[in-house]
Amino acid sequence: MKKPHIKNRDRDAIMQSLRAGVVPKLGLRYIQVGRKLELSELIRDLERNRSGGASIRFIIGEYGSGKTFFMNLVRLIALEEGMVTLSADLSPVRRLQATGGQARSLYAELARNASTRTKPNGGAIGSVVERFAGQILQRSIREGVKSEELIHEQLSHLQELTGGYDFAAVIARYLEGFNSGNEKLCSNALRWLRAEYSTKTEARKALGVRTIVNDSNVYDHLKLFSLFVREAGYKGLLVTLDEMVNLYKLTSTPARKANFEQILRILNDVLQGNTSYISFLMAGTPEFLMDPRRGLYSYEALQTRLMENPFAKDGLVDMSGPVIRLASLTQEEIFVLLSNIRTVVQGEDSALGDDALKAFMTHCSKRIGNAYFRTPRNTVKAFVNLLAVLEQNPETSWETLIGTVEVESDEFLSSPSKPSDDELASFKL
Repeated sequence: MKKPHIKNRDRDAIMQSLRAGVVPKLGLRYIQVGRKLELSELIRDLERNRSGGASIRFIIGEYGSGKTFFMNLVRLIALEEGMVTLSADLSPVRRLQATGGQARSLYAELARNASTRTKPNGGAIGSVVERFAGQILQRSIREGVKSEELIHEQLSHLQELTGGYDFAAVIARYLEGFNSGNEKLCSNALRWLRAEYSTKTEARKALGVRTIVNDSNVYDHLKLFSLFVREAGYKGLLVTLDEMVNLYKLTSTPARKANFEQILRILNDVLQGNTSYISFLMAGTPEFLMDPRRGLYSYEALQTRLMENPFAKDGLVDMSGPVIRLASLTQEEIFVLLSNIRTVVQGEDSALGDDALKAFMTHCSKRIGNAYFRTPRNTVKAFVNLLAVLEQNPETSWETLIGTVEVESDEFLSSPSKPSDDELASFKL
């Protein structure tokens, strides 16, 4: 059987991730379908970032609608364009603003997941700093100038920002260790950059600096890091924050308000041109955005900035605003998605024909109704499970299996809406 041009590592990662209902970090290009308008708009954001601008987008969709997949795809594009990416999921112990260490925990998670084109799976903070140090040393040798002077010159604009002086001092300490072979000093500098120091006393003893990354300055350090990656030779910084719905779930009104105020600060900086070389993607559910009591719309300043264009209705779209709503996949796009997954699993000369895909889609539509267009995650899980059984039991036919497949829906299983005859007939693709 002829196999598609796909690495076994990518194939296994796609299979395992899809069966678990999570987004694979590798091989997304093999299964990507749809979202053309949304993706084009985000690519323009990345271009704006690389030319010295900034952007922020709120990716809104139901559970399982493809928000994480979409953000990971944008992240991979950013890596291919020579940018650095930071990514993290918000949780009860990770927030944008807090007083009990939750914001520092979020920054530490972002730093752990720092990625570059050569290190796409995280852990790239050391590579970024080492690249900068190497450039400084080469320039020092070429120009006959002390490396400390070059660092002061190249990072002088950072020192004007909040926390910039100590940030530059930590980079200088890393270079000192890099130059002298002092691995412990380099390690201490990287620990500081990854927000692993919990007390200022510990940081002062190790590096001679008086500040650390803490709950009150997370955003300031993100801005510093975005400028630093440019000095290290990268094109810009992309920050992706998933599961923003955890802010909506906060029971404490002051805690929610503090986080919304931080989002407002970021939004204002971006819209007013007060920051450079940084892009934010924040993914959440419609409730996170629109709930009038606990969502972003409950904060009047955010509501006025995030309201949709009133002229974009009756099929008209406007992707230029901060909010991007992920539209439901069409039947044709679902068919192409399943075809792509089939090709990844079985090869280009697939044993499973198009008639099987149509039958499977009809089964899903009867089982959970139109919900599987809006939240395709569970449909994909069921399809991958079907392919796995067929692969391991070649004597079994798909006709006998499809009727036994159980496809769950996150929110519509209790009262599935059955499609009309016209909807079923539209599977003629």
